[in-house]
Amino acid sequence: MDDSLKRAIRRSFDAAAERYDEAAFLQHEVARRLDDHLDGMKIDPGLILDAGCGTGFGLSLLKARFPKARLLGLDLAHAMALRAARRHAQVAGWRTWLSRLTPQASRLTTLCADMERLPLARDSLDMVWSSLALQWVGEPDAAFREAHRVLKPEGLFLFATFGPDTLMELRAASADLDGHQHVNRFIDMHDLGDALVHAGFSNPVMEMERITLTYDALPGLLRDLKAIGAHTVLENRRAGLMGKTEWKRLADHYERFRRDGRLPATYEVVYGHAWAGRKDRLEDGRQIIQMKIAGKRGGL
Repeated sequence: MDDSLKRAIRRSFDAAAERYDEAAFLQHEVARRLDDHLDGMKIDPGLILDAGCGTGFGLSLLKARFPKARLLGLDLAHAMALRAARRHAQVAGWRTWLSRLTPQASRLTTLCADMERLPLARDSLDMVWSSLALQWVGEPDAAFREAHRVLKPEGLFLFATFGPDTLMELRAASADLDGHQHVNRFIDMHDLGDALVHAGFSNPVMEMERITLTYDALPGLLRDLKAIGAHTVLENRRAGLMGKTEWKRLADHYERFRRDGRLPATYEVVYGHAWAGRKDRLEDGRQIIQMKIAGKRGGL
């Protein structure tokens, strides 16, 4: 991904952090559904990374499911990581102060970093979780390789991201508006599965569902996108903002999707999980071959 676009995404989410949760009902619902995917999995992770933790809602779910695990929350936006730390400091209350009096390390740590360049050691994590963050990294290959690198052998990678039909109404309404792309292109579920295999993961499982939100009018949708820091999807290929005439044309084009008095906004949500496997290759592709050499008995 272009560094300037990544900086724009960071600024956007930094600006949105304070009021993010007020509009993040879809993000919270997807995180709950991602958590449901852990039902039936017999795992007991000791150290879990939430890659793209936002304000820490997913960390709350992970803390409830795995109360003995240590949690790392990582986000590209400093304000988001700080918000997540504050959320869990408030929830922990007196337990936070008690943990400081004991030799045991804190159960939750947040840091500001890029999920495409994780500041973590190889084979250091038992599980990586990522809910609706991968769509902001451009191509997922680097993020998948990093997740595989930091996971221990047989570690679990679990994620949710957006698929190609996300905001399809907005994409169609803006298609012939001014010659610019106004909605990001999201990656197909099957391509994500292939990328997992290429990154070294085994037994990937992919699922997809569509969630539709409805609005009285287009400004409601646009306000929600701005409130969660996602308004960059509307202007990521344009040097300047649209004028009043173009906004009116966009609203008029969107009206053709109105049903039962409401405007739909469709989100294609892709869920995936895979295992790190035996990890018998190095990062440069060289294979690790283990050999047992039996010692000789007796003398020459």
